[in-house]
Amino acid sequence: MTVQDSRETLVLVPGLLCDEALWEHQIRHLGRIADIRVADTLSPDSLDGMVDGILATAPPQFSLAGLSMGGYIAMELLRQAPERVRRLALLDTSARPDTPEQREGRAAMLAASHTGEFKGITRRLLGQFIHPGRMQDTALAEAIMAMTGRVGPDNFRRQQLALLPARAVDRRPALAEIRCPTLVLCGREDVLTTLAMHEEIAGLIPGARLAVVEECGHLSTMERPHAVTALLRDWLLYDRP
Repeated sequence: MTVQDSRETLVLVPGLLCDEALWEHQIRHLGRIADIRVADTLSPDSLDGMVDGILATAPPQFSLAGLSMGGYIAMELLRQAPERVRRLALLDTSARPDTPEQREGRAAMLAASHTGEFKGITRRLLGQFIHPGRMQDTALAEAIMAMTGRVGPDNFRRQQLALLPARAVDRRPALAEIRCPTLVLCGREDVLTTLAMHEEIAGLIPGARLAVVEECGHLSTMERPHAVTALLRDWLLYDRP
């Protein structure tokens, strides 16, 4: 049997305003042990549509990793079709419903996208997404801004409209039903989805492992790619023959 024949499928789910570039390092370095596919989070106009797209194109069983919005999608997929997922990784995400302030923020960004005022993740907004120590990393900043620019306002609006009802749901009660090996990962300095939120998720999923990436904010796969890839490699190889 060849190496390729023995690889399991790994579906990577991007976050809001993100595309496959969010996972660029992981795609390059995990391809020897996994058949990697990136979920389409741009075309569907609902969270259920994103879940349906993954289930329709993935094999009967696969591993699943999602960051931020990708984590919301992954948790919903586990709720609908737990038998399909061999292992789960939740990165820089939350199982809590949006607060009133967060709902207002989403509505404001949605309104700004209609008037042309929303430009994706600009330098002014970058500090919410990455560790303060990386603010002067020009290559990282440009990669993030280029990614959000490619996604564009139309896709952003579609994603936000999908998230408004989906983020009203408290996903914490369903976490206790997850039975697959689960990695919960976050940047220690993630200000959007905090360490406390990940400690909560890991505490609710039986047997989950919590991994904290030091000196890292919300976009961990891009900020600390080597550390995140190593953690995902260990997760993929866990309990394999």
